[in-house]
Amino acid sequence: MDESLDRKNLIVMKLLHYFITEKNYNPIILQGAEDEIWLENLESDYKVIRIVSNHIHNEEQLDFDLYKARHILKKIKKKTFSLKMNALSIFTDLGDNVDLKETGDIDCIYLYDEKDINKYDFLYQYFPDINSKLKFSEEGLQLFIKITNDINHKNKSDAEKVEEVFKPKKNIVTMALVGINIIVYLVMVLSGKYNEIIYDYSTYGSFIVKNHEYYRLITGAFLHSGIIHLVFNCYALYIIGSQIENFMGKWRYLVIYFVSILTASLLSIIMNDTPSVGASGAIFGLMGALLYFGYHYRVYLGSVLKSQIVPLIILNLLMGAFTPGIDNFAHIGGFIGGFLATIGVGVKYKSTKFEMINGMIVLLLLIAFLFFMAFRFI
Repeated sequence: MDESLDRKNLIVMKLLHYFITEKNYNPIILQGAEDEIWLENLESDYKVIRIVSNHIHNEEQLDFDLYKARHILKKIKKKTFSLKMNALSIFTDLGDNVDLKETGDIDCIYLYDEKDINKYDFLYQYFPDINSKLKFSEEGLQLFIKITNDINHKNKSDAEKVEEVFKPKKNIVTMALVGINIIVYLVMVLSGKYNEIIYDYSTYGSFIVKNHEYYRLITGAFLHSGIIHLVFNCYALYIIGSQIENFMGKWRYLVIYFVSILTASLLSIIMNDTPSVGASGAIFGLMGALLYFGYHYRVYLGSVLKSQIVPLIILNLLMGAFTPGIDNFAHIGGFIGGFLATIGVGVKYKSTKFEMINGMIVLLLLIAFLFFMAFRFI
């Protein structure tokens, strides 16, 4: 193995170790990409890091290389629903007559070895510890073994986390909620007091505000206006709720569900002073939760997010807007409440405390505003 190859392998391995184990980047598998490694971290300023070990002979080859890189970036951007995607291309083998230039969305640097990092001050703005983290006490074979073991351990840990989130679990809460809705409907029918129960427990603004019957904000979500209404909502709850319970966990799921009921009921009584019943507001809240979860795990759910989740939400909102008798304001209120509640409770292994605190603050402000509007104008 010649000296040039040893040198390139060494700097590439050190960079991979830093970006994967220290900065939580993950490898991107690309077909036909030779002598280059792509890494992604959608939470970082540089969402994509590209390490190029191929020898770039001249300016024309560099221009063609960056042209291909931009084409790949566009595909990654569409797949991950990223509005903006800055990338860093790290070249490890440039010809003497090749000068790197500004390229807009792709910043380029040349590292013959780790000492060249000092030539690029802007790197320290994004990776302040990169210089120190590329220094190792090990050398030769021991260094390669350490780097390989560390990367394999990090990749294994990340794979175990993803498997934990996506592996099938018992959907106890979803089945319990479906069961409650069915039992309540049977009680309404068998008791012979169907209309009386609707009248006494539906989400009805006049009774909630004037008579302080606040329980109606919740109880209306467990009543249904007929067998078709019940079956449709229970089926939707089972399909969507099972996914949210599986991905988010039971206590997060319950918080999202009941917050969605609350925001759906509040917006409903603000916009419509008529009785409203049904679990659809909460179900739309679960759709909002699924959208937020899918965005965080869009590397794994990018195609599903684009082809199924987003069209499902849009289609149901349009159906609610143009179908008589459907309380679409409850759907919108539930969707917003569920989305914000999911930010507040967080997505496992993805959300930061800062995001969760901000999400909870916005959610509480929304609920306070809805209460104010309900009691001020009704």
